This record gives sequence, C-alpha cells and structure tokens, in this order.
Amino acid sequence: MSSTTIKGNILTPAGWVHGAIAFGERVTGVKGSSSHPSRNDEDYILPGFIDLHVHGGGGRDIMQGGDAVHAIAAIHARHGTTSLLATTMTAPAEDIDMALSAIGAAAKQRRPNAARVLGAHLEGPYINSGKLGAQPNYARAATMAEIERLQTLAQLRVITVAPEIAGHLDLVRQLAERGVRVQIGHTLGSYEDGVAALEHGASGFTHLFNAMSGLHHREPGMVGAALAHAQYAELIPDLLHVHPGAIKTALRAIPHLYCVTDSTSATGMPDGEYMLGRHMVQKCMGGVRLPDGTLAGSTLTLDQALRNLVGLGLDLADASRRVSTNAADYLGLQERGRLAPGAWADMVVLDRDLNLKAVYIEGASCDLNDA
Repeated sequence: MSSTTIKGNILTPAGWVHGAIAFGERVTGVKGSSSHPSRNDEDYILPGFIDLHVHGGGGRDIMQGGDAVHAIAAIHARHGTTSLLATTMTAPAEDIDMALSAIGAAAKQRRPNAARVLGAHLEGPYINSGKLGAQPNYARAATMAEIERLQTLAQLRVITVAPEIAGHLDLVRQLAERGVRVQIGHTLGSYEDGVAALEHGASGFTHLFNAMSGLHHREPGMVGAALAHAQYAELIPDLLHVHPGAIKTALRAIPHLYCVTDSTSATGMPDGEYMLGRHMVQKCMGGVRLPDGTLAGSTLTLDQALRNLVGLGLDLADASRRVSTNAADYLGLQERGRLAPGAWADMVVLDRDLNLKAVYIEGASCDLNDA
C-alpha cells in the first residue's frame, strides 16, 4: 500500500499534535507541534472506534449467520467503527454454532469498506434466566468442554456469564487463565458474588447497570461491585439505557470505562419490526423494545456515542479513549486504538461539530456512502 498523509489535529498517546500523520496499512509517522485544537479550526483526527458489543445493523442480525456479519461490519464502518466484536444472543446450540462459524470465517479476512471483525463476544447462554433482559430464554450453565468446542468455530475474546450460577466461578478462573475476557452480566448476583468473580479473574461488566442487580445502600448489588472494584466495564451511552447521572457516576468510579453500542439490526433503519436473535423487536422513537416495553439493544453508533459523551461534558480526548483506546487495552490490542508509529492505521476524521468526514481502516479509505 502506498503512503498517505493527512493533516489536522491528531490525537496521539502523548496528547494533541497539530500537524500531519503518514500511513500505509500502519502509521509510519506523526509530525507537528504539540498544540490544543482550540488554537485553530482544522479537523480532528482520532483513533478509529472499537465496539466490543455489536448484534446487528442495516436490517441484519449476527445470529443470521452467513454474510450478515460482513453487512453489519460495513454499516458500522460508515459510522467510524474500524474494528468490532460480533456478539451472539442466548439461543439454542445450533443457532450459536451457525453464528460463530460465520464470525470465524469473517475474522479471517476483512472486506473493503467494512470494520475488522476481531472475533466474538459470546453474550450468553451462560446467564441467569431470571435476568434475561432482551435475551431469549435459552440460558444454561456453562461447561469448559462446550466452550472449547465453540472456540474452534471462532475466537471467543469476551464471554458474558452470571457468576452466581453453580460452577461458574471455577469456569471464570479457567477462562481467565487462558486469556479470555470474562464479563459479568445478565445476573441476579449480589455484591459478594461480583467481588468473588473479580477475585477469580473476571475482568469486566456487560452493559453496566442493565440486566444486573442494582445499587442500594444496604445491598450494593452487582452495580455496587462494579463501581467499587472494576477497572473496566462496558456501558451503552445512548441516553436511553443509562441516565446521564449514572453515566457520570460510572465515569468517576471505573478508570477504564469504555462504550459499546449493543446495536441491533434496527440500527440505521426506519421505525418498524426487526429480529434480534429469535425475538421480534420494535424500533420506535430511537429505541428498540420487546412487546412488553423492555429495552432490546439499541440503534446507537459509536460516532453518536462520542457526541453524546462530549455533550455530557467530557473533553474530546477523554471521550475518544472511551470509544477506542480503552476497549483496545481491555483486549490487550496494543496496535489498535492509538495513533502512533507501528499501530494499525485505523482512524477517523471529524469536523469541528464532530461529524464524520473520513474513515480509514488499516490504511484503506472507507466509502461513507457505500450501500
């Protein structure tokens, strides 16, 4: 790939640089002066967004298998997501197998104008049937033998579990020893259950506040365990799933909080009915819900998440870390989520109103109008 250079306000690991960034598939150099963007009116150049919880988009759902994952990766690329984890639903074993087989195949080769698929986030079926949220009721206890089999279909980078289920604490320890990020979610577990899971190697929380026992001053619940002890947790900042005040609380309490979309097939689509795994969901007024009104994922994209965070008062550099760098660090991906020599040239260019102007994925320009 030939070398490209773009100019603007570049967010580097050392701070803002007003200058130029050169890249092929990887960043080859950043030149310029240390200068805050407030001193000029040029574009922002940020690390590409990284979404570790993606169910769908553009009318397609990860659980469909086949080429759905490619179409979903393309939809999210047009909103600045340069890499993602395709996320499964709780479902019968054959459905999960089909979805993971497609994810595994998609992860082996990136298509043009599409985000890099980093692997899978297995959100269930190892959850508590009493805290399904929008998950279909196919919850069951996990076994290492089953997980090892699923790992042959796709790389399971993140697995959500309810730690209070019998046998799951030992499973958390085994998975953590193998480098899998185990997240606590869809759980009725107590504060004590959360602390025990963290002590056994759990490393994060799935859509913090949602589908878990809440904070009470005499029963801190799973939310309390996260706020008191977590280094990492994911959160959906669509301003529907979590109140802005709760988002600010989590930002103060959890050092490396990062944002996800939990996006569904309704993302980028008009109001109407869509599939989420085996559920029919309704998109209306910007939200996605089950017939009983339960929130069922979102229509959020990470460019809007960035704007929401800035609207809540975060400075742009901090907001950028929450939609990119922290997620990369969580997975141990030192070559993504930062603009520095040797890192993959995953980046977004935004105007002064934080609207996307360009997206580069491993150095290749993404067609933002591609259908």
